[in-house]
Amino acid sequence: MATSSFYSSLFISFILFASSHFHASEAAKPPLVDGLSYSFYSKTCPKLETIVRNQLQKVFKNDNGQAPALLRIFFHDCFVQGCDGSVLLDGRPGERDQPANGGIRPEALQTIDDIRSLVHKECGRIVSCSDITVLAARDAVFLSGGPDYAVPLGRRDGVTFSTAGTNNLPAPFNTTSVTLKTFAAKNFDTTDVVALSGAHTFGRAHCGTFFNRLSPLDPNMDKTLARKLQATCPNANSGNTANLDIRTPTVFDNKYYLDLMNRQGVFTSDQDLLTDKRTRGLVNDFALNQPLFFEKFVDAVVRLSQLDVLTGNQGEIRAKCNVVNPKKSLFTSAVEDVAQFVAQF
Repeated sequence: MATSSFYSSLFISFILFASSHFHASEAAKPPLVDGLSYSFYSKTCPKLETIVRNQLQKVFKNDNGQAPALLRIFFHDCFVQGCDGSVLLDGRPGERDQPANGGIRPEALQTIDDIRSLVHKECGRIVSCSDITVLAARDAVFLSGGPDYAVPLGRRDGVTFSTAGTNNLPAPFNTTSVTLKTFAAKNFDTTDVVALSGAHTFGRAHCGTFFNRLSPLDPNMDKTLARKLQATCPNANSGNTANLDIRTPTVFDNKYYLDLMNRQGVFTSDQDLLTDKRTRGLVNDFALNQPLFFEKFVDAVVRLSQLDVLTGNQGEIRAKCNVVNPKKSLFTSAVEDVAQFVAQF
């Protein structure tokens, strides 16, 4: 009886410790970059996040494919020259015209500007397109079944875009060694890489991004999946697409990692995470523990959202997300900057 009581007490203590540890880590937030705040628009545009979420609920009801598209736009924006809305800008040739940005959906770009229009109508031109892009990506995750989480706001929009910077985007053909090196240049570690790769738990990919695994056939690919992909993609230039997650292709969950464990990852960069000993354990952990995946994903994505941001009087607040504002006199610009600063208090 005494032994049974001892083990019962030990078990209860363990549960209490595990519970407190989980909630402590869950509550922890990444440090903020100067100029950003979780309450940046609480006084000046208190309905901001409600406007964004309500509009996206309507959009996804008719086109849930825009959810992964919005997350991809956010990632490709932040990874090139920081979260400044540069990928939204029109240009010839522009940032979006580069091969690494192929397949960015114009409908999702329009959704971001539609939200901008609603927000500016409600609050005036005080919310940046880059902040709206971050919020749209967060809600794309949440409204698809993923975690809900706070994102710091206060970014301003850039007035330039980068074509050369797109060469630094992680490629679907990369091995894990190359992927880890690419992310390390932005100060992300191995856990971040595996967690952020989980963004491929929804969305679709064009044939050209994975045809290298079909011809010649990659022995690390499940044979049944290979046959299906070969039927979909007779050649690399086919305009067809395939689901990145064969189990729950429209849901943000941890099934992507189960795909990898069953050799059913689509990209080289995905499936190689199971092959490489540095990342294999994390793939297994996330496949077995969805809350752990969500926790690590949120931590990494919030830090990603703060890469090289413009704040204060840097950049501008675009009147339309796809073009920079017309140039104004220094006096007019200074007056607007002061007005936007005062509006925060």
